Amino acid sequence: MTEIDKLAWLNIQHHRVLAVRSRGKELYYIPGGKREAGETDEQALTREIREELSVDLQQDTLHYYDTFRAQADGKPMGTEVKITCYKAEHTGELATDSEIEEMRWLSYSDRDKCSLVVQIILDQLKQQQLIH
Repeated sequence: MTEIDKLAWLNIQHHRVLAVRSRGKELYYIPGGKREAGETDEQALTREIREELSVDLQQDTLHYYDTFRAQADGKPMGTEVKITCYKAEHTGELATDSEIEEMRWLSYSDRDKCSLVVQIILDQLKQQQLIH
């Protein structure tokens, strides 16, 4: 089995979670990305969020939420994506940047517009009554 190891930032406001869609893609995902060599989770996630959404995560508020796994979308069977999620406050104004075409606040009813692993994340957020 092949594993794609990613980090994600859970930004939940008004019972909705922030999601993004890459240029030319249809499914939404939780913002974040992969570590570069030598980066900690905190460094990598902060860099990715700055690149994608033009905001800075406040390091003193950054904390681990949970890790999720699922079949990776658009990849051969047996390719699993592992997403380690963190919550954090941010400074700056959210704005799409880099490869991001759209940013959207999702509710549970948007589940079918998301990648498989994000559907699992939404299931848990709904169960914990963090989103509606």
